[in-house]
Amino acid sequence: MDLTAIKAAARKQGFQRRKAAFDTARAGQAGFLSEVLAGYRGVPVAGYMPIRTEISPLAPMAECAAHGSVGVPVIQGAGLPLEFSRWEPDAALRDGPFGAKVPLVDDYFDPEILIVPLVAFDMQGGRLGYGGGFYDRTLERLRARRATLAIGFAFAAQEADELPLEPTDQPLDMIVTESGIHTF
Repeated sequence: MDLTAIKAAARKQGFQRRKAAFDTARAGQAGFLSEVLAGYRGVPVAGYMPIRTEISPLAPMAECAAHGSVGVPVIQGAGLPLEFSRWEPDAALRDGPFGAKVPLVDDYFDPEILIVPLVAFDMQGGRLGYGGGFYDRTLERLRARRATLAIGFAFAAQEADELPLEPTDQPLDMIVTESGIHTF
């Protein structure tokens, strides 16, 4: 089996685990993420607008917005890194690619912390995303400019024993789940 097929199978399993966790989730899933981000008040942060069965970072993002810049990803095109547009709670939004909302008016900036959505993760800081490479290209670009903290945010059930990774896959610095915080 080639790497593309192996990754597709790993994504399918990750999506199944994520959906099961999402279906049984309760309020307060983001408590540990709020705890982590409280130590970085005022540092520019980018989160994401949750789609489908992704765990929601919106409450911690709103907390961060009271202290500094918060953004959400805006896809620029296939094969390109993401840009991050400033977001505030209750700001006007428009439909973006893949069903994620983006700010009505783009106001781009470079975050120093990225809250990264994912399909699966491992305890070595590996991350399996949707397969477009957007976050890998983005983290590579941002890390070439300055230290950038990548925090994977997921349900604990999304953990995999091992992931089919490539040299271009950017590692996470931390994974935060509803169950705890893991630093790599």
